[in-house]
Amino acid sequence: MTLTQLRIFVAVAEFGHVTRAAENLGITQSAASAAISSLEKLYEIKLFNRVGRTIVLSEAGRLFLEDAQDVLKRAQMAERTLGALGGRMFGKLEIAASQTIASYWLPRRLAAFHDRYPGINLNITIANTREVEHLVVAGEADIGFVEGSINAKDLDVDEVDHDQPVMVVQTKRWPSLGRGKRSIDLTSVPWVVREPGSGTRAVLEKLAHDEGLAWRDLNIILEIPSNEAVREAVEAGVGAAVLSRHVVASAIEAGSLRALPLDVPPRNFLMVRRKTASQSDTQAALIDMILRPN
Repeated sequence: MTLTQLRIFVAVAEFGHVTRAAENLGITQSAASAAISSLEKLYEIKLFNRVGRTIVLSEAGRLFLEDAQDVLKRAQMAERTLGALGGRMFGKLEIAASQTIASYWLPRRLAAFHDRYPGINLNITIANTREVEHLVVAGEADIGFVEGSINAKDLDVDEVDHDQPVMVVQTKRWPSLGRGKRSIDLTSVPWVVREPGSGTRAVLEKLAHDEGLAWRDLNIILEIPSNEAVREAVEAGVGAAVLSRHVVASAIEAGSLRALPLDVPPRNFLMVRRKTASQSDTQAALIDMILRPN
């Protein structure tokens, strides 16, 4: 019996499907099937029963699963111990990030982290700010990255960078809008916006609030759950939008979008994590690299 066979057995048990387990492990379906068959033949026992298109654990398989999981956990702990003794680090991090950060700010930092700690597997979930906050609070993400404000009180929050939102329109549309004016009437243009819970949407919500306007006072004609889709809609002339400069910089440079002189305050990029959660070595390594990149 090998650790590889145990990993395959546990994966098939968890997925209830050989092909999906194989895809998750990065091996072929035939290799996964062969590993299970080898275990069953070696010990003359049936580990799975087929039910329709899925397979379920047999009674023997259910009894064996807990031991197999324990062995893999101990092997992982032993691997981490050897790694630590050799100056290396192993493990897995669940990271959740809002769209702007995940697409434009985080990739280079995670690439640098991977170069330094190749033994740490990084799993990234992309969602809006409120959803990222929920994932971290629920323990489904170890660390979150968001822009804007955080509502949950049981999160530690660190400012890690700043972002400048900007109002943009198609270059050829409304050529006189914003020219020679010190302010723009937010009710005078149609808007393309992100979905509720988005940090990008929150910027426009605050601008409207500061002008004494309710959200319903704005002419919202299109709501899209993607920064890039919002930008594409604005480039097509559908309406105006407030987006991170990261998202629109190339379009402004290419001349397809025009930035308007709307006074939009900068916003913070935040790193969040649960206050009550014990911090693993892998989490501490990423936190330290984000806060002290040099």
